Amino acid sequence: MADHAVSDDPAVQAQLDRLATLSPGADILGLERIVRLLDHIGNPHRALPPVFHVAGTNGKGSTCAFLRAALEADGKTVHVFTSPHLVRFNERIRISGKLISDEALAHYLSRVLDVAEGIGASFFEVTTAAAFLAFSEHPADACILEVGLGGRLDATNVIERPVICGIAQLGLDHQGFLGATIREIAAEKAGIAKPGAPLVTQRYADALFPVMLEAAARNRTHWFAMGESWDAAAYRDRLHYRDDQGRLDTPLPRLPGAHQIHNAALAFAMLRHQNVVPVSEAALKAAPLWAHWPARLQRLDHGPLLARLPEGTEAWLDGGHNASAGEAISAFFSSERLEEQKLQLMIGMLSNKDLDAYLHPFAGRIAHIHALPVPGHDHHPPERFAAIADRWDIACTAHATPEGALAAISAQPGHAPKLLICGSLYLAGEILRLNGQYPD
Repeated sequence: MADHAVSDDPAVQAQLDRLATLSPGADILGLERIVRLLDHIGNPHRALPPVFHVAGTNGKGSTCAFLRAALEADGKTVHVFTSPHLVRFNERIRISGKLISDEALAHYLSRVLDVAEGIGASFFEVTTAAAFLAFSEHPADACILEVGLGGRLDATNVIERPVICGIAQLGLDHQGFLGATIREIAAEKAGIAKPGAPLVTQRYADALFPVMLEAAARNRTHWFAMGESWDAAAYRDRLHYRDDQGRLDTPLPRLPGAHQIHNAALAFAMLRHQNVVPVSEAALKAAPLWAHWPARLQRLDHGPLLARLPEGTEAWLDGGHNASAGEAISAFFSSERLEEQKLQLMIGMLSNKDLDAYLHPFAGRIAHIHALPVPGHDHHPPERFAAIADRWDIACTAHATPEGALAAISAQPGHAPKLLICGSLYLAGEILRLNGQYPD
């Protein structure tokens, strides 16, 4: 999908307009188009620094953030490719740790689009090619690539010799592309495995062991699973990690949520099971506090959008949108954290996401649902949220804009509310833009 990307920079917008015209306008998985496109621009993917390749249903972006934090804490320069962006398209491409400039972004998009005619490349494929071209022309010590969708047929999977591959948490999402069962989805994610590159994963159900073992065997590599080859846990407010190389004791992640312990540990395991880019123990210990990843249980500042809320309001933002994300986010809002209150929930969600599965873990923790649209995208109508609220015997109000929802919340009597804004990364990006909190 084109993500309705826009830019304040005229030169970038001109290239985004070209891209919108060229792209087929839908996600069509496969490597044929990206291979042709890269061949037209000199195959820059074969000239990248050592690649850390990360897939997963949830947590892959956070894992990339921990990888970057550890590498940079060790003084390394790092290229990073992630998706989607929240506010600015530039967020997808970091060159040596810094967001790509508008001038450079327009330049690299133009070079790719100049040769893309007739290939039918998608929005994501052109973006991937532009990132590879930029990375190949700037030196760095390492390159972190986040899979866009799935793994086996994702455009990033043209990388032939990554130094290591990691797979974060698995769950049901994008079933129309990846399969209806967790086993089918796992097989697609495991498709990033490559010969000679260790495959490092989270702990999975026993039923998925054959999938991972087959992927590792087919690619003549080793599979290192959490709970088998390495492990991690939180104990006495520290993260304790262990593998065959020994033990590591670090601060807990600054990123909120118990699930971030597993994401940080996966990054540690990836770094410690490869021998191309050395990373010191001191850098690993710094990474949990250095890592930053917006719109993942992000505590919002009281910027322009939230200024009308009562003093003392806690406002949290998360872009998760599937059942596993719902479980992780709801677990964060314990009764102790809520201080015996219930959440005011502002939510908008794409129509192809399972709303009931996402919200199920929140039962009993919500006082009022404030239903929002996701502008520019097909989204669940207010009636779907109202039906859930009716089952839970709570209030539900539909709003046309985030401003309208916040005005209604601020008008409610009582204590300063606990507010969660969630359901879509597109909505999360709009909230950050309106509140003046641009990711950097």
